[in-house]
Amino acid sequence: MGLTEEQLQQYENLVREANLNTEEQKTRIMQQEIGLQQQDRSMISEQLDLGEELERIDYLLRGYSLEVNDNTKQSEWVKPTNNEMIILSDYGVHLIRNTIAWYLNKNTLLSNYDEDTINAKMEDFASDLNDTIFMEYEKVFQYPTMEDCKEILKERLKSKLDLKVFSYELLGKKLSDFDKKIMLDRINEKIEPVIERELGKIKEQIIKNKLKRFMIIIREVQDAVHSTYLRAWKGQERTTLRQHIHISETKGGSMLPQPKLGMLDRIRGR
Repeated sequence: MGLTEEQLQQYENLVREANLNTEEQKTRIMQQEIGLQQQDRSMISEQLDLGEELERIDYLLRGYSLEVNDNTKQSEWVKPTNNEMIILSDYGVHLIRNTIAWYLNKNTLLSNYDEDTINAKMEDFASDLNDTIFMEYEKVFQYPTMEDCKEILKERLKSKLDLKVFSYELLGKKLSDFDKKIMLDRINEKIEPVIERELGKIKEQIIKNKLKRFMIIIREVQDAVHSTYLRAWKGQERTTLRQHIHISETKGGSMLPQPKLGMLDRIRGR
């Protein structure tokens, strides 16, 4: 029995609708695959890009601190206001940052090292960096300025005055502003003949305090490089990337779902 004109029209409409659904599904799947590919490329690029880490290390070497901005509520690097927090000179920051940049990169990440090789490389690196900084410490560390030393001396003199005033107050004696001024003048008179020597002592003490940070700086830099080498242990980074790429390709090659025609199948069966 032949199909009526109405059934033929219905058949054509269903075929047209099925074709449109198929095209829409193809387009949707292609868009999903493109999105996944872009995500994969972004993830791989981010995984191998250590630029952000190098920038973070640069800020830390300069004594910056990561703080939350009260207005924007976003974290941002803040320059130190106290020069005692600045341990390294510009030369020292440049030396260490450029040194570790030779190691914190994708060439190291995508290498293949065994444990003995990593240990040997780290021993050589730590030893050479230690020797370099030690031999050039006068250029590597930030020396205090004369103004820094003056401010510290002023604070010490003020502390002496406060202590004397406090001792008088404990004895029940009240001092006028004039009495305090006379007391401060006497303190200044005593320090005047040796002021140059006192400033020299202050400068020397500041330098000693900064040199105390020597070993911890070496340790921090060494650990950053060591962590990079560990990602290359037995080629783990390369293996991880290859596995991810294989999974992505498998997802991308999935079969398109076949459309279900429903009524069209029933019409064909007549």
